Amino acid sequence: MKIACWQATPDDAGAAGLRAVARRAAAAGAALLVTPELSATGYLTDAQRLRALAEPPDGPWAGTVSAIAAEAGIAIVHGGPEADGDRVYNTACLVDRTGRTVLRYRKSHLYGPVERAAFSPGEDGVKQVEFGGLTLGMLICYDVEFPEAVRAHAVAGTQLLVVPTALMTPGEFVATGLVPARAFENQLFIAYANWTGEGSGLTYCGLSRIVGPDGRVLSGSGELRYASIDLAEIPKAREFSPYLADRRPALFAG
Repeated sequence: MKIACWQATPDDAGAAGLRAVARRAAAAGAALLVTPELSATGYLTDAQRLRALAEPPDGPWAGTVSAIAAEAGIAIVHGGPEADGDRVYNTACLVDRTGRTVLRYRKSHLYGPVERAAFSPGEDGVKQVEFGGLTLGMLICYDVEFPEAVRAHAVAGTQLLVVPTALMTPGEFVATGLVPARAFENQLFIAYANWTGEGSGLTYCGLSRIVGPDGRVLSGSGELRYASIDLAEIPKAREFSPYLADRRPALFAG
């Protein structure tokens, strides 16, 4: 399966940029497009504005993305502020190529004072769906920096972990060092899609990447970064580094 990560600029937030990129990715043969964190609104630094822009799961933004996915014939991972009663969540969703939402995940680990003022933390844990013959799981940005979150996905059978993110400078090591390490130590694929450029007074470091279960970066450069997911690479990686088979969780419980 060929997938794509969209390294968007803050000006690309919203429907217009997504529609054009979805068509390009589909024309290139990608079955899945992963967008950055909060792709509906951009990663804003105003908590009140994020809350004001929140929509219910069946709101206008969700309908727009569903239409884009169906028109282009490509599955899309997208995100935005989700309203649920008096709570707002930083949520990412997977929409399949017919426009149907098949997975929804609420960010569990909130980063910094703006996120904690804008959002409630999700309680989802491991969220997965069978997609295109593989098991797809989802985390958002800061979540992937917690080793237990990724390990839980690996133990539960996740083969492709998609991670919309908004990684800023000087956090480049998260993309260049930590994300490959997470893929290597758990022998799964990680698709990490980040913003690039400046917006809301922040500078994003880009470095979007698709990493294989051996820790190698499989994707190239550019606005759209592609890689093919070959599930045969997972057992090869687990034979070389049998971390999951050799671990002793009972020693570290509690």
